[in-house]
Amino acid sequence: MRRLPLRSRLALLVAATVALAVAAVAVASWFVVRSTLIVSMEKSLVANRPAAQSVRNTVDMANLVQSQPTNRCSPYPPGTGPSWPGAVLQIVYVDGSTCLIFGESPLSATASDREVAQGALSQVFHTVSDSEGREYRVLTYRIPGEPYAATIARPLSEIDDTLSHLTLVLFLTAAVGVIVSGVTGTLVARTGLRPVDQLTRTVEHVARTEDLTVRIPVEGDDEIARLSRSFNAMTAALASSRELQQQLIADAGHELRTPLTSLRTNIELLARSEETGRALPPADRAALLASVKAQMTELAALIGDLQELSRPDGGRRVQVLALHDLVELALRRARLRGPELTITSDLTPWYVRGEPAALERAVVNVLDNAVKFSPPAGEITVVLRAGELSVRDHGPGIEAEDLPYVFDRFWRSPSARSLPGSGLGLSIVARTVEQSGGAVRLCRADGGGTLVTVRLPGAPTPPPQGLTGEG
Repeated sequence: MRRLPLRSRLALLVAATVALAVAAVAVASWFVVRSTLIVSMEKSLVANRPAAQSVRNTVDMANLVQSQPTNRCSPYPPGTGPSWPGAVLQIVYVDGSTCLIFGESPLSATASDREVAQGALSQVFHTVSDSEGREYRVLTYRIPGEPYAATIARPLSEIDDTLSHLTLVLFLTAAVGVIVSGVTGTLVARTGLRPVDQLTRTVEHVARTEDLTVRIPVEGDDEIARLSRSFNAMTAALASSRELQQQLIADAGHELRTPLTSLRTNIELLARSEETGRALPPADRAALLASVKAQMTELAALIGDLQELSRPDGGRRVQVLALHDLVELALRRARLRGPELTITSDLTPWYVRGEPAALERAVVNVLDNAVKFSPPAGEITVVLRAGELSVRDHGPGIEAEDLPYVFDRFWRSPSARSLPGSGLGLSIVARTVEQSGGAVRLCRADGGGTLVTVRLPGAPTPPPQGLTGEG
């Protein structure tokens, strides 16, 4: 079954379901008709049973006529017996013996017949077979004041003939229903899977051509429409991811070209000095080596930033951290990088969940930006209160039209393009803060300079022991 195509399986499922439904309805109809016919026969037995006085007369006559066999009562008066073909009318005594009045052969008396003759029951219906195996529907009813009961019966062959015809009709109807259900199932499968075929062709086209601009038309709001919308959203996300990847590669290549070109030029100067034997002046040589070292440091930082941005979100080692301790470590590094600056801090305890290395790098990047853009002998204010870290410098600030782009990769303001850096620091900050469930904002500070605000969810006290592990 699983080897069949989905269309064939759906058609077979529809056909089988309809066939089972038709078969169930046919069987139920057969039993309902049979029950109805039996009830109708019982009603006719009640309506046409001989009166009690007629039965008494027949028994009395049998007692007077000694020549009658003991198992046959006197014949019922002509023209007044049961009018059904094959009907049986007999007497049942309390000891279970019978006396046939009308019919071909007597019927065996049952325990319920004897109970009616004894007066325990007023009447009873049941089915019994004669000596030749013919089945009868029997009504045994009490004759008041007499030690016997009367039994009137009709052959069930009347019902069996009707049921035989009904069985044939139901079988033919079921066969037609199965054929129609097969055709209907095929049409339903073909119509229902048409959007799936279109989706399959589109997916195959995308896999073959890698064209992520293809979209599937969406009609309605059913499961197929939802699947089409999901596919369109997926291809749009893949196209956006590819575009971002290409942009990242292009931007990284552009950022790498400048330090590599400068590094190559400096190394070529050193190599030419060695090849020609014309030594560079010690001051120039020292400046050249310092420039090479700075360019290598810049390249290493850029490669580290790229690795940080390319790292997937999964597999991060998250644990509970003391944010105030991380900020304190970052402040020490910032004071070493800007010894001429005045850096003041006001830190209150705050514990967050995050990745230690990534969160520390984000805080360092924020403080590095403040150090980089602060004027000589400038002042930097760092405040951590209730999970909100604010870093304020008194540098040139950022123009209002540049604020929407400060967290974009490789974006650098015109005033910062002459300064060292890759333009990835704030991108790393934004990504790390978002992964920790927080938010970061950058704006112009009142009175000049830049204000960076980082808000991280947490608590002023560490969680109980056992809840501080990795998550």
